[in-house]
Amino acid sequence: MKSKIHSAHSSRKYLQRRQFLKFAGGSAAAIAIISACKKDDDNNNPGDGSIPLGSDDIGILNYAYALEQLEAAFYTQVVASLYTGISTTEQAYLTDIRDHEIAHREFFKNALGDKAIPALEVDFSAINFGSRDSVLGTAKAFEDLGVSAYNGAGQLIKSPDYLLLAGKIVSVEARHAATIRDLISNGTFADNTVIDTNGLDKSMSPPQVLSVAKNYLKSKIDASRLPTN
Repeated sequence: MKSKIHSAHSSRKYLQRRQFLKFAGGSAAAIAIISACKKDDDNNNPGDGSIPLGSDDIGILNYAYALEQLEAAFYTQVVASLYTGISTTEQAYLTDIRDHEIAHREFFKNALGDKAIPALEVDFSAINFGSRDSVLGTAKAFEDLGVSAYNGAGQLIKSPDYLLLAGKIVSVEARHAATIRDLISNGTFADNTVIDTNGLDKSMSPPQVLSVAKNYLKSKIDASRLPTN
């Protein structure tokens, strides 16, 4: 176990924030396509105070942006108020994950431009940030949810550029999920709760994902216009 942690620690900087932003900057073509996408009715207010994600690929990108906002806010709070008894290794892992999630959030925000949904209000009242079990248990839930969300949304994306970006981000989310799971219980990084009988990560549709995510959000999200096939 110690050798495994040492090996993981030595390679934990596999994707620092600066490196990810460099990747994002290299995706200028994708950003240009997003910026050029003009759908005047995408941000229509549904009238009940909820935040509309929009439709088509813009809607899916806003959906991903909403999830990245949630994860970034969570890990920012985790690092700002470290739980009792946290090890140096755990602090390093969680700090790296925080930086990755912030980079993901900012990438979607900048790419979407004026089509981006506003900043969401979170509700972490059910999380005890002073408890290792509470923090890592929530992190596991968020990471597993994020991977399954990207897997479920991939089939709904029309643009090959967007699909490529989603694939790059979900691979990072899967690394996070594996790390958190092994911090909780060594060897559980790919157990049958997340991998199906075909050896594939499980997926969830946007409505399924948002039904879980809403428990940690004060903001109400309207996903009614997202594509379903």
